[in-house]
Amino acid sequence: MSRIFTRDLVPGMITDEDVYSVNDQLIIARGQKLTDNYINRLVFYSIGSVRIRDGSEDVEPEVKPHQETYSERILASREYKEFKASFEVAVKHIKGFMNDVIEKRVKIDEEYLLNEIQSLIVHNDNSIHLFDMLHNMHVYDDPTYAHSVNVALICNIFAKWLGFEKEELNVVTMAGLLHDIGKTKIPEGIITKPGKLTDEEYTLVKTHPGEGYKLLKETTLNPHIINSALMHHERMDGSGYPNHLEGDQIDPCARIVAIADVYDAMTSRRVYRGALCPFKVITIFESEGYHKYDSQYIYVFLEYIVNTYINNRVRLSDGREGTIVLINKFDLAHPVVVTDDGWIDLSRDHSLSVEEII
Repeated sequence: MSRIFTRDLVPGMITDEDVYSVNDQLIIARGQKLTDNYINRLVFYSIGSVRIRDGSEDVEPEVKPHQETYSERILASREYKEFKASFEVAVKHIKGFMNDVIEKRVKIDEEYLLNEIQSLIVHNDNSIHLFDMLHNMHVYDDPTYAHSVNVALICNIFAKWLGFEKEELNVVTMAGLLHDIGKTKIPEGIITKPGKLTDEEYTLVKTHPGEGYKLLKETTLNPHIINSALMHHERMDGSGYPNHLEGDQIDPCARIVAIADVYDAMTSRRVYRGALCPFKVITIFESEGYHKYDSQYIYVFLEYIVNTYINNRVRLSDGREGTIVLINKFDLAHPVVVTDDGWIDLSRDHSLSVEEII
């Protein structure tokens, strides 16, 4: 019989004692053949060492084959391939229709546009499933219109999280889809510029909310949709643009679109930068979001969005890889991660963070 440090245990060893937690809860029974899960459980309960049956301590560590990650399973799935194909078709249809609206003054057909968005939702009505699809859509042929479709989908789910009825839900979805319509008035070379914008170019880009409002104000669209085109860059503390509105001066629908817009913009790849890690985005929202965004909306959004990342494989700031298994309700940006070394509660060690979803 040998006592082995928990860090030196390998699958296949057999315990020679009952192992209890500090609260006298049986963790592993005597005679149990260890697996990765059992070893992780010992680490989680801070068990320093275990008595191992003679002979079993000589078990050779297994060479682990490559384990398919959650993201890899999504990318290989039939559902993802169908979603990606449908997404690309929807973007193409919406772009063509909106070009006709702008160039030929065709009336905006809300039913047509909502049906295009609904076609992406109908088979992915579970919000976590739909976000699984969106999280893995890394490359877009038309990033401007793809962003608008993403924001529409996020707004649709967000409205459901908020308990909105169908009519309100459709308004918020349309507001998300049309929020950036003013960018069609900005030269494409500026919108897709790979480098940093000049001051003059950035000033021009910041005119897109006003341009969008001009395009929509003569339509019969719901006023919340029109206001969202104008106000989605306004912030609750008055730090936004174009009119530096504050608090209740900002349309409630625009406050929802603002959160969805920023979340998608930061977590998506751009021509001038890579995607930010969602947990860095959540950290940003937690540190400044309650001042800049409607607190009742941002609280609901963060509480739900973070749960869409459970089961995802991640790389930590120290290079270790693991899987998110639990979300800390009071510290959303620091989940519990299982690595080869065991369980790590990032809320207890802020020197570590989630660096990347892999």
